[in-house]
Amino acid sequence: MRYMMLLKVDPTLPAEPSAELMEEMGKLLEEMTRSGVLLDTAGLRPVDEGTVLRLAGGKQTVVDGPYAEAKEVIGGYCIVQAKSQEEAVEWASRFLAIHGDEWELTAEVRQMVEPE
Repeated sequence: MRYMMLLKVDPTLPAEPSAELMEEMGKLLEEMTRSGVLLDTAGLRPVDEGTVLRLAGGKQTVVDGPYAEAKEVIGGYCIVQAKSQEEAVEWASRFLAIHGDEWELTAEVRQMVEPE
C-alpha cells in the first residue's frame, strides 16, 4: 500500500536545514531507498512563491502567497510503500525525530487511493 506523508511547517519559523540535518536526512532516505520503501520525496518552495485556488459556490478565487492566515503549510511530502499504516507512521516518526528540538513539524500520514 502506498502512503503519503504531508510534512507541515509553521511558515513564520526559519526553515533552513543545517548541514548536519541534511546529512542525517540523506542517511535515512538512503535506508528507505535500500529497503524499497521510498517511492518519492521532495521539499516545496516557500509559500510566498505559491498560489492557492479556491472553488466555492461555483466560483474560483486565486490568491498568491504569502498567506497571512496560514498557521501551517505543507513544506514537503514523502510517498512510501508500506505494509501497513503503522509501518508508514514509524517511518514518519523517524523522519521527524532527526529534526531535533529546533524544528516544529507535523507529519500527516494517509493511505493513497490506488487506481482500480
